[in-house]
Amino acid sequence: MKECPAGLEIDTLCVNTIRTLSMDAIQRANSGHPGAPMGLAPAAYVLWTRFLKHNPKNPDWYDRDRFVLSGGHASMLLYSLLYLTGYGLTLDDIKNFRQWGSKTPGHPEYGHTIGVETTTGPLGQGFTNAVGMAMAERHLSSLFNQPGQEIINHNTFVMCGDGDMMEGITSEAASLAGHLGLSKLICLYDDNRISIEGSTDITFTEDVALRFQAYKWQVITVKDGNDLKEISNAIDTAINETEKPSLIKLRTHIAFGSPNKQDTADAHGAPLGEEEVKLTKQCLGCLPDELFCVPEGVLDHCRTLAKKGAETEKKWKALFDAYQNQFPDLAAQWKAMMAGSYGDQWEAALPDFSDSKGAIATRSASGTVLNAAASKLPSLIGGSADLAPSNKTFINGSSEFQKDSYSGRNIRFGVREHAMGGILNGMSLHRLRPFGGTFLVFADYMRPSIRLAALMNQPVIYVFTHDSVAVGEDGPTHQPVEHLTSLRMIPNLTVIRPADATETAAAWRHAIKSKSTPTALILSRQKLPLIDRSEFPPADMLEKGAYVLADSDGTPDVILIASGSEVGISIEAAKKLAEKRVTARVVSMPSWELFDKMPIDYKDSVLPPAVKARVAVEAGLPLGWEKYTGDSGTIIGISTFGASAPGGTVLENFGFTADNIVETAMKVIGK
Repeated sequence: MKECPAGLEIDTLCVNTIRTLSMDAIQRANSGHPGAPMGLAPAAYVLWTRFLKHNPKNPDWYDRDRFVLSGGHASMLLYSLLYLTGYGLTLDDIKNFRQWGSKTPGHPEYGHTIGVETTTGPLGQGFTNAVGMAMAERHLSSLFNQPGQEIINHNTFVMCGDGDMMEGITSEAASLAGHLGLSKLICLYDDNRISIEGSTDITFTEDVALRFQAYKWQVITVKDGNDLKEISNAIDTAINETEKPSLIKLRTHIAFGSPNKQDTADAHGAPLGEEEVKLTKQCLGCLPDELFCVPEGVLDHCRTLAKKGAETEKKWKALFDAYQNQFPDLAAQWKAMMAGSYGDQWEAALPDFSDSKGAIATRSASGTVLNAAASKLPSLIGGSADLAPSNKTFINGSSEFQKDSYSGRNIRFGVREHAMGGILNGMSLHRLRPFGGTFLVFADYMRPSIRLAALMNQPVIYVFTHDSVAVGEDGPTHQPVEHLTSLRMIPNLTVIRPADATETAAAWRHAIKSKSTPTALILSRQKLPLIDRSEFPPADMLEKGAYVLADSDGTPDVILIASGSEVGISIEAAKKLAEKRVTARVVSMPSWELFDKMPIDYKDSVLPPAVKARVAVEAGLPLGWEKYTGDSGTIIGISTFGASAPGGTVLENFGFTADNIVETAMKVIGK
């Protein structure tokens, strides 16, 4: 049997209650991860009761410290803390862990459980979200704080484990955080040296401390993860650091107190077993047969300590009142930004491109729209994964976001697509309106972060340029084929592929107005002809996802449906079909998601059920277009990888020409 901790003073009782609640909830669910909550309980208790600036009675108080549990599998640690400190979870919620409809799902979910700052589980995501939160705090503090009146001044704490450290996204984000000198970012690293498959020695023998020192982090080592004083001193040191983010390396023991499973992989992702739970409780000095035991005094102690948060918020409100009296314009701007109330000036500033001449690449049009919107939207902030000149994502009227210039709105993410995606989520959770750009083909690098943005209902904006095989000479490695389809498969993600500059402006308008849905803008490298809106319907029809762009008198013989660069050639094809006395309707369909939300009568007005002859045209994987072409229609798409050649040549060889559309349409209608 392992040596039991000495004494049962109130701190020990609280720490062991976190452990036993976690064990019992996981055992009842017959599912979960008990090891990490048991090992991290002392550090979590110290942080939450002695350092974390938070108010359980007002979880949304803006200047609270943020706490992110990056190892979301240790969710019972967080749920125990939320229950004990008074966030509204009940003991019944703890007992209902991982069950249908419970407030305590297997991994923490933002918006589902009060007090959960972000959805975690995919390892490394929480760490990276925390970097984004810390960046947002520094940005907002640089914009609004005044001498002696710091209305924004909080820390971001993140707990992570060996699995987080192994994920590449963590390396990307840590490197950037060190470069930026995010001193209010503090990571508590659970160095328990165990993974699902066994000891981390089988795969992970690097010196994490040296690695983070190389990233320009302060590294503090806590040799005993059960020593509350040592933990407290480490957190205090981290909080007082002003130049670097801090990593607190905690030497912990997975499933601490379990006589047979401590320091073993068996305790990582499975219940300890009823008998082992009893033995562990005995080892910890708890009642072995009592389930979900909260010893007398524990709740009162934890909730009394949490009450200091209400006093801290009260002082902050007094500070803000004084700030508001002295700086009314700044206070009003801050309130508007936090409420997401943008007014209508930004919308009026958007270009309509009516005075433009010639063709315009939609990536270039996007850059023009972004700058127009940013001039009226102070919350708009972002950048690119080292591709700003190509993605057109630079805000010309602002400086760069750097260590000595946190007020800048241009973020240099470096070649770190995955970290960029996770950081954008953290910034969005901090109520900024972030955007991030890269080539569409590299969207795969950030897909897990995009998925979590959609899951958390965060209106992040993705600027994906170089949208098809028209990329040209760079060849198939850089030519997205399956990516549109892949993105469209993510629930709650709006994908928009505009046909020209006017639709690009409408796409940005939709993205900015979105409150609970991330938006992926799919933009061309090559120039696209401008659709004359004095002749064709207005571009704001994009809001409906699809609309009739060009039509014939009466019922058309064939409907041509296209997105992006293929809309222009579909209009050409319709004209050529007319010369053959074949009437065609051209439908611009920039967004499946928006169109699918329309009432059935509108959808039928755009795609009349009686017209079976339909041709969908898109320079990507054809999968999914069957929903709109039906059994009698056909699709001009690409089911292979691309080729290296000038973009126009590649498109022509894959059949994206007006003549091929005409030929295909004639076959569909049987002529």
